Amino acid sequence: MTSPLDGYDLKLLAALQQDARTPQNELGDTVNLSTAAVNRRLKRLSEEGVIERYTAVVSPDALGYGLTIIAMVEVESEQIDQLDATRRAFAACPHVQQCYYVAGEWDFVLLFVVQHMEQYNGLTRELFFGNANVKRFKTLVAMSRDKVGQALPLLPG
Repeated sequence: MTSPLDGYDLKLLAALQQDARTPQNELGDTVNLSTAAVNRRLKRLSEEGVIERYTAVVSPDALGYGLTIIAMVEVESEQIDQLDATRRAFAACPHVQQCYYVAGEWDFVLLFVVQHMEQYNGLTRELFFGNANVKRFKTLVAMSRDKVGQALPLLPG
């Protein structure tokens, strides 16, 4: 169970979401805490799972991944073993950036980054046509990346 987040925690989290490489002494100056207090809070937030990990945001374009694909997938069976196997297959693919199990007409929504349409075509053969539990899928091609992020809105309690 996590401790309640106070205003200092929220300010620290907001600063880290902007730049996780900010030194702790600078974080302390930003939120008006000592470096030791920042260190203790960050350790607690990590141990309690509030901070899941520190990561770098890499430009897809810089690596040649200029195409974003959204795929909606319907499965044949939602039996736990088949559903879990399908989830694992989607999660194991490095081109799948996000995977959501959803309610409604579709069972999964996947976000892919690929270098070109031929690459996505190969992934459909592997992940969809090669998976007996995939009944059908629909592909949407993103025309632009207007907002991409993982920063959460941080509202005071």
